[in-house]
Amino acid sequence: MKKLLTLLLAAAMTASFAGCTTTNANDQASSKGETASGEKKEITFLTYNLSIASQKDAVQELIDTFNAQSDTVQVTGVQTDVASLQTKVQSDYVAGNTFDVVQVGLNSVDYYVENYALSAFEDIAGQEAYDQHMEGFAEKAQTLGTYTDGKTYVLPYTFSTPMLYYNKDLFEKAGLDPEQPPKTWEEVKTYGVALKDSGTEGIQITATGDGTDWLIQAMIYSNGGEVLSEDKKTILFGEQPAVDAISVWQDLVLSGAHSNYTDTEAMEAFMAGNQGMLVVSAAMESGLISSAEAGGWELGAAGLPSFGDKEAVPTNSGSGLCIMSQDEEKAKAAWEFIQFVTSEEGYTIITSKMGYLPLRPAIIDDEKYLKSWAEEHPFVRTNLEQLERLHKWVGFPGLNSGQIATTLNQAVTECIFSDKDVEAVMKQAQSEAQDLLPN
Repeated sequence: MKKLLTLLLAAAMTASFAGCTTTNANDQASSKGETASGEKKEITFLTYNLSIASQKDAVQELIDTFNAQSDTVQVTGVQTDVASLQTKVQSDYVAGNTFDVVQVGLNSVDYYVENYALSAFEDIAGQEAYDQHMEGFAEKAQTLGTYTDGKTYVLPYTFSTPMLYYNKDLFEKAGLDPEQPPKTWEEVKTYGVALKDSGTEGIQITATGDGTDWLIQAMIYSNGGEVLSEDKKTILFGEQPAVDAISVWQDLVLSGAHSNYTDTEAMEAFMAGNQGMLVVSAAMESGLISSAEAGGWELGAAGLPSFGDKEAVPTNSGSGLCIMSQDEEKAKAAWEFIQFVTSEEGYTIITSKMGYLPLRPAIIDDEKYLKSWAEEHPFVRTNLEQLERLHKWVGFPGLNSGQIATTLNQAVTECIFSDKDVEAVMKQAQSEAQDLLPN
């Protein structure tokens, strides 16, 4: 179970790629020239999801299908792990061994544009061809990879939003209506206490143990707050809307409505049928469905709860694809590959076999693609509805961006699992983060 949980948690945090051949990164970075046929342009594709067993086969299928269809391009996947990806990109870039296509977190767009010689998709493909490809792509997702010049340098790829999953059987045991999940955090508290009183755990918001801050940001945005000013010069997660959001979260824990677990422990409890509610990335959905079926209990799902009458504002997790090759022919070959991966056929594989959202929403009603799958997985519609309210997962500027995100994460964890003064903790964290911003 713990091994499965580790794989699922990694899947929620990352995007996914695969190669027709998995080899050492340095060997692949230096491979050049044509295939044995002498006809195809070879390109490399750096991804950390080749190391995730639950997604490797699906990404392999993406690459194999593309390679079989293309008369001009041959893609080879390069495996690394999530912790090493950015270091690998940097060291190989300095050495002149640039990968052609690279997976990046959608909160890292500015970092990659400012530190590497990326080319915009509009420039590689041409504006008309790029616009044509983006027709039918989820509107709110289209701008997540744009830079301040308005051009797109990272194309969203694997993607999810936070959902509230719940155990219908435990709802009934606690005297709750399994067809009426809570819509607000106030209702979540009521439901959570009822579940606790019935002998099980209430809710867990899985946002403190995975080393990222995307779901924490969703909580803050949903209460009208921000984490960073528009000009990217001022940290804002210590301001009142953020403080109030984290205070509600702390109250959930102190009241007993929220379990006092680590995220991994809560996931394990939920999958075993011993946790009533879980707020987690929708990328976990396939694993949760399988656990419910194996455990003989019924899974329910709803969108992210709101703060009173304020509209809930989900963020996105996941990643996109950028083209790092400076060779014009390889860049065009990379664009051909990315077009396939983000096509209707590509998203049919990504959604049905990896669990990420179809960023071409129309395919869930298309018999050729996901209609039959969507009929068996109705929660995907709830997830897609949230895209209309999406707020970009903000990446902090400068070389200390990861440290700033960690500062936010640690401050929130300190607040919710104690009775400390939330305003004092968050103000201190804001001050520390401000000092980490570039001058």
